[in-house]
Amino acid sequence: MKTSIITTLLLGLCSITCGQQIDKSGITSFDLNRYLGKWYEIARYDHIFERDLVGCEAEYTLRDDGKIKVLNSGYLKTLDGPYKESTGKAKLNKNGKPGQLRVSFFGPFYSDYNILELAPDYSYSVVGSNSPKYLWILSRTPHLEPEVQDKIIKNLQKRGYDTSKLLWVEQR
Repeated sequence: MKTSIITTLLLGLCSITCGQQIDKSGITSFDLNRYLGKWYEIARYDHIFERDLVGCEAEYTLRDDGKIKVLNSGYLKTLDGPYKESTGKAKLNKNGKPGQLRVSFFGPFYSDYNILELAPDYSYSVVGSNSPKYLWILSRTPHLEPEVQDKIIKNLQKRGYDTSKLLWVEQR
């Protein structure tokens, strides 16, 4: 009896604190060729593989085998700091849903890359994952117009993302 009460209380507490309900639905149409090219990282959730990087960019180019070359780059701590880059690959997700890719920087291990929001003119993109721990705001330019940025933030909040956790990336 005591064990079941404690278990019930713990499960209830976890549903309040751990039960982050996030709308991870993606875009409904996608043109890979329009998406290719350079993107500037405007904001992101903190994670180990980009920690302390500023001036971050992602460059997507089509490879001969049909996969996508991913070149992520940035500068350590300041825009004059040491340049860092990481090359990976991406492919369209087998589920056939628009804007869902699988990205790998470590051999055969792939992660989700889900485009949650995409400007009609492909000027900005919001990228998430199946995990609520990953989130990026990307733009074709180093800076977003304030009204566009505000719209994106409001949309993310409606989806259930904690936008106070976003790190705003310094760009030139």
